[in-house]
Amino acid sequence: MLKKKKALLSKVISGAVLAASLITVPAWAAIGEPEKEDLKFGFIKLTDMAPLAVAYEKGFFEDEGLYVTLEAQANWKVLLDRVIDGQLDGAHMLAGQPLGATIGFGTQSHIITAFSMDLNGNAITVSNDIWDQMKEYVPKQADGKPVHPIKADALKPVVEKYKDEGKPFNMGMVFPVSTHNYELRYWLAAGGIHPGYYAPHNGDTSGTIDADALLSVTPPPQMPATMEAGTIYGYCVGEPWNQQAVFKGIGVPVVTDYEIWKNNPEKVFGVSKAWADENPNTHLRVVKAMIRAAKWLDDNNNANRPEAVKILSQPNYVGADYDVIANSMTGTFEYEKGDKRDVPDFNVFFRYNATYPYYSDAIWYLTQMRRWGQISEPKSDQWFMDIAKKVYRPDIYATAAKELIEEGKMTPDMFPDFNSEDGFRAPQTHFIDNITYDGKKPNDYLKKFNIGLKPEQKI
Repeated sequence: MLKKKKALLSKVISGAVLAASLITVPAWAAIGEPEKEDLKFGFIKLTDMAPLAVAYEKGFFEDEGLYVTLEAQANWKVLLDRVIDGQLDGAHMLAGQPLGATIGFGTQSHIITAFSMDLNGNAITVSNDIWDQMKEYVPKQADGKPVHPIKADALKPVVEKYKDEGKPFNMGMVFPVSTHNYELRYWLAAGGIHPGYYAPHNGDTSGTIDADALLSVTPPPQMPATMEAGTIYGYCVGEPWNQQAVFKGIGVPVVTDYEIWKNNPEKVFGVSKAWADENPNTHLRVVKAMIRAAKWLDDNNNANRPEAVKILSQPNYVGADYDVIANSMTGTFEYEKGDKRDVPDFNVFFRYNATYPYYSDAIWYLTQMRRWGQISEPKSDQWFMDIAKKVYRPDIYATAAKELIEEGKMTPDMFPDFNSEDGFRAPQTHFIDNITYDGKKPNDYLKKFNIGLKPEQKI
């Protein structure tokens, strides 16, 4: 009863603030009281769920009057379904999940994101046996260690050998609309290995049409064991499940997603559009807390990362050993056993405007859905833009950021210039195949690939 009265009072206050703002039009109107205080958010056991854990552990959610429960989910499908049916108020999501759901690939539901959780954080790992077969095709440094990045060109002769012997070459990724699926496909295709097409209009959602390598779904924590069992020969996954393969001595990470696409957007915080409409102040306060958490994670040259690793190693979060998580979270990455290299940007949570939900990021994922047939019909450039604006919400992000600036918790130089920002990164050139991506010209981009559907094609 007390909570109901409090909620009612909050709505009255919120309504009064809104009414006053409409009348007086002040320079700044504070975000109203949360419509809903008790929240449950879902996540998958990966290090990039860190902003949620940190916002909880450092009290940033409580600072916003929010009482949050964080709950690990079995897999990405269960997580999405629970956001859609309201069992979860929001969740750590794959960047492609809100887009895939909104356009109806797999599940149909309007999901939005106003917060990008991180950049980079994934890698592609192969089994020891496959690595032994690849090595002769990998250029070496003077000290005998491999030259990075390792391209899929070195894997192609191995895949061809399997095909000649009539054996399927199986690899794992975490979900059909995951960053991992698109990064693995991108890397393979750049090396001349066809990862296969989808044909949802014909009921074929296997993604294996014309494939040289067969990609299938495996939940992240199960990747190392599935590879060790020989069911798959390699996989693309987030941390700590690549470093786990190194620690267990069962595989070798050959390339990071930072090397496939430098500073690529990885996870987002997703909520249903209906939930966001019903709880606008709550949503803004969640975004505020998570912006603060992301900043804390990158502060002072990653000085807080050891503490973050300690948090994440708890069984209720990621639950992997401290050393396994620290191997990538603290600015290094171990490839072949003993070959540890500095990769300071392997995990980025705040710098480079990592938390801003760029339309161009959304459009890149949509181009890959189209490239591999998940979007089966030709689409205009305007269609790509319209979907990006429907799902990615920098307007909500900007409101939350401005409130943090107003409160003195952040400064304007920590964010894009909201007066001039149009939601598009400058054309990006740091891809493993050296193809430039301009988010304002998605169909021109699709024409540049040797492997993949062209804008006018249908599988």
